[in-house]
Amino acid sequence: MKRPQVVETVSDLRAVVREWRKQGLSVAMVPTMGALHDGHVSLMRIGLERADRCVVSIFVNPTQFAPTEDLDKYPRQLAADLDRLAQAGVQLAFTPTAAEMYPEAFAAKVTIGGPSAGLETDFRPTFFEGVATVVAKLFLQALPDLAIFGEKDYQQLCVVKKLCRDLDIPVEIVGAPTVRDAEGLAMSSRNAYLSPDELAQARELNKILRHAAQALHLGADAQQTLDEARRQILAAGFGSVDYVEARESDTLARWRRDREGRILVAARLGATRLIDNVEIVRS
Repeated sequence: MKRPQVVETVSDLRAVVREWRKQGLSVAMVPTMGALHDGHVSLMRIGLERADRCVVSIFVNPTQFAPTEDLDKYPRQLAADLDRLAQAGVQLAFTPTAAEMYPEAFAAKVTIGGPSAGLETDFRPTFFEGVATVVAKLFLQALPDLAIFGEKDYQQLCVVKKLCRDLDIPVEIVGAPTVRDAEGLAMSSRNAYLSPDELAQARELNKILRHAAQALHLGADAQQTLDEARRQILAAGFGSVDYVEARESDTLARWRRDREGRILVAARLGATRLIDNVEIVRS
């Protein structure tokens, strides 16, 4: 099992990718914040299926955390992450410091409208500004042919697609299906925060969403269905529900029955905030 090459600077990253390009090789990228799990590995496998080489960035991006959020507590386990990359066959890990990504006097920001409106932004107002800025930087640093993002963070996926379309960034964005455990819980680095009892409660979330999506598919009233889903989530033991909403799949505008849609949710279980989404099949 060969461990990936590890680089920490933008210049070293570009040097490796430049050499790949000289050999005529295509490049995939998987941006991550580390604490890698099977969901991340599934993205890497897609990257290696679609391109000759794959680079995975591991960077806990401070600009997407609000002062009240868990930046300092976010799990960091670089040695274990590099083992995961080796098992997946990834060739290159980019592990920059915050000073490398945001040098002194850094002042640029990327703001995306459209799909960033509402949902996460209602509760984390600067989140997508931080995501869009760091993703734009990573794409310009690595210049990959394609990048793979999981559908679990569905609003983020839509924002990244909009970023590349609007700024003419020549990177194909590939959305990958959410990886779940045997009982339907979406894989997330934050699942490590959950106690055994909380894990059992968390596994009810996707079941409730799937039931609601099926009801909408069969013609149920949208608001009544979403209100009932909220009630069921709270009854399952969640302390609060930030949102549970139906949105159009492409634009994240309010869902209309003749459009493809998604139900998206964010809910808090103890000290942990979980997000998930399911497809609404058009009737």
